[in-house]
Amino acid sequence: MDIQFTARRFRAHPEVKAHAIDEVRKLGKFYDGILSADIILSYERGTNSVKTAEVNLHVFGVVLSAREKSDDYYKSIDAATGKLSIQLKKYKSKLRAKDKNKVRSIQAKV
Repeated sequence: MDIQFTARRFRAHPEVKAHAIDEVRKLGKFYDGILSADIILSYERGTNSVKTAEVNLHVFGVVLSAREKSDDYYKSIDAATGKLSIQLKKYKSKLRAKDKNKVRSIQAKV
């Protein structure tokens, strides 16, 4: 899996970057067909800033994305990857359902 990390309008701490990359790599246990991932961290306002984490996963034929806002980058990253794990499970179950329908239609013809 190819992972691209972007920090908009600021320089991310190495710990935050490492945490984001580790969390996205953990998504591989839900579905091994992830081609690439984009992690984008940004913030709004200077004081009382809202930290935003956006994660885009490129799987075969589809781009799954999640965006989460909170007062901390770690919380935002964890929430976004949590959303993506649910999306990956749903995507995987849809793929399996399509395959089962194809197999059933072929078996019915034979």
